[in-house]
Amino acid sequence: MQFFRKRYILLFFQLLISSVIFAQAKTARPGSFTLPPYTKFTLSNGLTVYLMEQHEVPVIHVSALFPAGAIQDEKKAGLASLTADALLFGTKSYTKSQIEEQMDFLGASVNTYAAQEYAAVQVSFMATHQDKVLPILKEIMVNPVFTEEEFVKKQKRLAVELDQQRESPREVIGTYFNSFLYGDHPYGNPLSGTKATVSALSVADAKDFYSTYYTPNGSAIALVGDFKTKDMRSKLEKLLKDWKKKENTAIKAKEVPLPLYQKNRVLLVNKDNATETTFYIGAPGISRNNPDYVAIQVINTVLGGRFTSWLNDELRVNSGLTYGARSSFTPLKTNGSFTISTFTKTATTTEAIDLALEVVNRLHSKGIDEETLSSAKNYIKGQFPPRFETSGDLASLLTSMFWYTFDESYINTFQQKVDELTTAKAKEIITRYFPKENLQFVLIGKASEIQDKVKKYGEITVKQITADEF
Repeated sequence: MQFFRKRYILLFFQLLISSVIFAQAKTARPGSFTLPPYTKFTLSNGLTVYLMEQHEVPVIHVSALFPAGAIQDEKKAGLASLTADALLFGTKSYTKSQIEEQMDFLGASVNTYAAQEYAAVQVSFMATHQDKVLPILKEIMVNPVFTEEEFVKKQKRLAVELDQQRESPREVIGTYFNSFLYGDHPYGNPLSGTKATVSALSVADAKDFYSTYYTPNGSAIALVGDFKTKDMRSKLEKLLKDWKKKENTAIKAKEVPLPLYQKNRVLLVNKDNATETTFYIGAPGISRNNPDYVAIQVINTVLGGRFTSWLNDELRVNSGLTYGARSSFTPLKTNGSFTISTFTKTATTTEAIDLALEVVNRLHSKGIDEETLSSAKNYIKGQFPPRFETSGDLASLLTSMFWYTFDESYINTFQQKVDELTTAKAKEIITRYFPKENLQFVLIGKASEIQDKVKKYGEITVKQITADEF
């Protein structure tokens, strides 16, 4: 009962933080949001630290980020993800059970994961427990031991999960698309790996991966919550003083050339028992620090970024071809992707694809009128402050600023940049960033019924969804 009571208290404070920060944002002009003040410094070992005081409620959120994402996997796909999971399998000072029991007793939460470019550790706890939780966090980051027993358990579970995911096209189509779009570039590495690659991993692989990429230099940690900056800085300096800087050999994705396709291509992934076709239409996108990032978000809101978008209207509301269609940019550090995604009945595969392409062509040929642009501006300004309404959101934002090399001007000038977007400027943005040629099509469906029909979209490659590859 004590555990549940503490968790409820922490949840209450998290909700209170949301209401306080959101209320602060609303006291400014409508849609505006200014990043609260913070302190940034670098420890002697090279670790970048962000500290932001939020005293409204007694909670602290931590986000730590390391250059240890799937782009580092090379031929051992899934290693970054499994290594991130294994950080919680025990440390030099705590067993896995002790970490779980202590965090539960304190009503704290801890999460580790790997993304395409980086790995992260996130912790939330009541401020009164910081002297108990921070040493555990330090152990997780600095002294994991990667026990064989727990590693093998997780490895076997992952193999089963990877098999299960192939039964759901929407679970795996993103991985197929990345592999098809990026080819041999590290961005094409499958985050979770395959059954074969994961099964071949060893504890030694995880230890080597950790030793190579979990370095203080090249990494960042952000703490947001109820503390005094001077005191917290002193605690972190003492806590992390033995974490030594080392040579960082993380891949710099920008140094690996992206494949450039000068034609449309189609990847058809055959699923014999499919009754519908799930598809992506896409192309290379943008980096996260692109100077036109805000304008691109506004225009994508019109195309496929909200329920009343053009894509959703045409493919769902007007034609009934799908339950939903959307478009999105997935920006990474040096590049990224643009995708249109949806699903439809097998019999209406080409009808849905053709209609999606018509919407994109309309965006280019007609542009966006003033009324439509104004609606999108109001929508995106209204959505912006709630994205940073908790201390956890702010902690993640600070480490994102570190990783993607943008600063608070993105936050502080967001509304201004939205307001400055004109229909003429929107036309330029559409031409520059929203692709309509050299498109990459990835479809998962019943090949025997759609293969001949989809050849018209480009050079076609066929794979079997049962194959252990992407």
